[in-house]
Amino acid sequence: MLRHPGLCRINVGSMLAEDLMLLLIDETDGRVLAGSTEVENALAGAVLLDLVNGGHVGFGPDGRKLQALSGSGDPFLHQALSRLDKPSKPQRAVERLRRNVRNDVMQRLADRGVLRLEKKKVLGLFPTTSWVIIDPGPSATVRNEVGAVLQGRAEPDARTGALISLVYAVKSVHKVVAGDRRELNARAKTISQGNWAGAAVKGALEAVQAAVMAGITASVSAATMSAGSSGSS
Repeated sequence: MLRHPGLCRINVGSMLAEDLMLLLIDETDGRVLAGSTEVENALAGAVLLDLVNGGHVGFGPDGRKLQALSGSGDPFLHQALSRLDKPSKPQRAVERLRRNVRNDVMQRLADRGVLRLEKKKVLGLFPTTSWVIIDPGPSATVRNEVGAVLQGRAEPDARTGALISLVYAVKSVHKVVAGDRRELNARAKTISQGNWAGAAVKGALEAVQAAVMAGITASVSAATMSAGSSGSS
């Protein structure tokens, strides 16, 4: 029998991946607060959890590989599902979901009227683009709720716990919430290991969190090897 857990969402119509992206965007200038590898892995993990949450993906009988359970009428999730056309371990699933995930999530937020793509020229010559927050409400909501949990003013639930776990997995907690870096990381670690969700939910999240961290390690190792090869040639 296939099984799938369910995670709560922050707002109706809002995906975990969208809320995570809002956490990772500077509210004043639209700058992304983490490196591209970290952001892509975290977002891919969030998309995978969104698929699990919606009952579109679940663990197979062995409890180790994820596979499609049902289709989705949402174009974004439908596209993500098309990349999971055969059973995969969570790390492999995250890798498959990474392609274009950042721009796709940004565009989804733009379609909701939260972000806007602005085109500029640096020094009047070089074209560049950036995403600017035009509706600060959703960003403020998710940042305040996650901040309250990390600062000990509120208890984690399935959604804030999932967001904090993903941000912690990519070592970006101190970038999204103000406070002492060591204390925030310690609190985030405790939350990521906590019992704020049921066993099935926790099992899925732990698998995705490990996959996200493994993906970053693999990317760093590949970059290091590439640099070493270039240096020796």
